[in-house]
Amino acid sequence: MFLVRHRAWLTARSAFLKPVLLLSSVSVAATTFYLLSDPAEKFPLTPSRFTPTTLIEAVDVSSNTKLLTLSVPPELLPHDPGAFAPIWSIFIKDSDIQVERPYTPLEGIDENGHMKLWVKMYERGEISGGTGITPFYQLLHSVFKTSDSSFNARFTLLHGSRSSADLPPSSMIQYLVTLSRKYPDRFRLQLFAESTNDTSENHSLNIQRGRIGKSVVQDALRLTHSTPWWRRLLGLSTPTPFAPKRRILVLVCGPEGMVNVVAGPYGRNYSQGEVGGILGELGLESHQVWKL
Repeated sequence: MFLVRHRAWLTARSAFLKPVLLLSSVSVAATTFYLLSDPAEKFPLTPSRFTPTTLIEAVDVSSNTKLLTLSVPPELLPHDPGAFAPIWSIFIKDSDIQVERPYTPLEGIDENGHMKLWVKMYERGEISGGTGITPFYQLLHSVFKTSDSSFNARFTLLHGSRSSADLPPSSMIQYLVTLSRKYPDRFRLQLFAESTNDTSENHSLNIQRGRIGKSVVQDALRLTHSTPWWRRLLGLSTPTPFAPKRRILVLVCGPEGMVNVVAGPYGRNYSQGEVGGILGELGLESHQVWKL
């Protein structure tokens, strides 16, 4: 048996602006320590207490990744449908040890108390539930599962992997591809891999070889260009990207090195810190960028 508690990343849909750019890569989950009360006690799912849960299915996706399904007793689910934010995660620990790790349920939690997790095993025995795409997958699943037209943000998801073999499970990819085709004006998907295999599936997904760079982000945000007068005077016509004062929100999730390159390093104790990296060069400000 495992014990879980949940936490919210973003607390209200009104926090999202339009358009929304989602940048993700594969990341490693952080480890914290937490002293439990009696694990035999059964508390409802809440940010302040652990709740018992059971692993009911484990499906191999690749040699080092699995799709897990956990089950929370339905009577321990929150009665308030608004208890879960658009992006939220859970902390999981074994009932016999005092180590917890954060994981993001891919599709939230259903009425039966089932949650799906995509996890990866690393060489040192670490298990990561912080694969960078999972918060965004959860957000998109939450937004598009209803026909609520009042929330009309435009999303662009840029996801990078080391290789095409490290891409998310096919069920996740196909769901995202289906969304992009069904709602082309509201959701765009771009996949990147540093190395790719020459397969028909990879061709159909239009995987771009390489990393998520400045020009890709610039195009995704549809930023304008301007050439300062002094560059024109000196005959230097290279355009300078310019982020207008418009409603843009960029969410970044991935390993710390990737976050540093894209959005600048975290601040002290993993606070947001200043906007740097690619987004800083493009002129985005702190209210337009959020590092998960």
